[in-house]
Amino acid sequence: MIRRSTRRDFLATAAWPALAWAGAVFAQAKPPILIGWLTLGSRGSGRQIAELKDALAALGWKEGSQVVFEERFADGRADRLPSIARELAAKKPAVIVAGATRAMVDAAKVAPTIPIVMTGGGDPIAAGLAASLARPGGMVTGVTGLTTDLTEKYLEFLLAAAPKVKRVGFLGYSHNPNRARIMEAARRSAAQYSVEARFAEAGAPEDIEPAVSRLAKEGAQALVLLPGALLNRERRRILKLALAQRWPVVAGPRTFVAEGALFSYGADSLANLRRAAWYVDRILRGAKPGDLPVEQPTKFELAVNMKTAKALGITIPQSILVRADRVIE
Repeated sequence: MIRRSTRRDFLATAAWPALAWAGAVFAQAKPPILIGWLTLGSRGSGRQIAELKDALAALGWKEGSQVVFEERFADGRADRLPSIARELAAKKPAVIVAGATRAMVDAAKVAPTIPIVMTGGGDPIAAGLAASLARPGGMVTGVTGLTTDLTEKYLEFLLAAAPKVKRVGFLGYSHNPNRARIMEAARRSAAQYSVEARFAEAGAPEDIEPAVSRLAKEGAQALVLLPGALLNRERRRILKLALAQRWPVVAGPRTFVAEGALFSYGADSLANLRRAAWYVDRILRGAKPGDLPVEQPTKFELAVNMKTAKALGITIPQSILVRADRVIE
C-alpha cells in the first residue's frame, strides 16, 4: 500500500534546504582566528609580516576569512614592549608571533597561557623561554636566529678582506636578553683571531652617536654590529657614522649591506618566517607548543658591498666572492 505524504512530512521536507542553508551561513559566520604579531622593529622595517601572511595562506589560512592579524611595533624602543605586549595579550590571540628575543620574553610574561612562535632571536634556553631545543616544554617554540654565535664568522670575513685590522669595535644592544652570551662570544672570537676588542652599547637611539664616538677614541679600525633590533632600526645613522671613520662594517641582517656595510652574514630571515608559519599552522590545528622542537636556521646568507669595498680601498678575496649569495656592485 502506498502511504500518502502528511502535512508534517511536507513541512519537514520543505524545511530541510532552509536548515542546510542556515547551517552553512552559521559556519561561514564563524569569526576568523586572531594571530598576534609583536616586534621590536617598526612597521616599515621590512616585509616580514607580509612573508608570514603569504606562508600561512599557502598552508590554507586565508587572511580575512580564516585568520586576522593584530600587529604591534615597538619602533626600536625596548621600553615600549611590555605595554604593547599587554595590549596584544588583551586581544586574546590564538598565538603570538614574536620577532626578537626581548619581544618573546615580554610576551611570555604578560601572556603565559598563549602560544608564542619565535621567528629568530637568540638562545631561548638562555632567555628562560624553553627547557631544551628538542622539547621546549612551555608555551614558546619556533625558529632561532643563532645570532649570539656568529661573531666568529664576522671576524673571519672582515680579516680576510682587511688583514691589517688589529683593533675591532663591537657595538651592542644593552637590552638584549642574551647580552652576556653575545659579549662572551665576541670576546672569544676576538681572542681566537688575535685582535683587540673594544666594546660599546646603546639602549636607545640617542645612545648611538656617543657609543660610536667612544669606539673611535679607543682606536677602533673596524666595526662589528652585535644582535639587536635597535641597531637594525638605526642602521643608516650607524653606518653614516662608521663610514665617516672609514671603518669596514660587518653585521647580521642583509639590510645593512644595502645601506653601506661591507659584509652581512646571518640566518635568512624570510626563510625563518616561512618556517614559523608552519609552527603557527600546527598550533592552530591543535599541537602543543611545548611538544614542537625549536629549530635552528638551516639557511644563511653572505652579502658583500663592492661599492663600499672600493670606497675604503679594500680588495675582497675571490674565496669570499664565490661564497657570497648577494654582491652589490
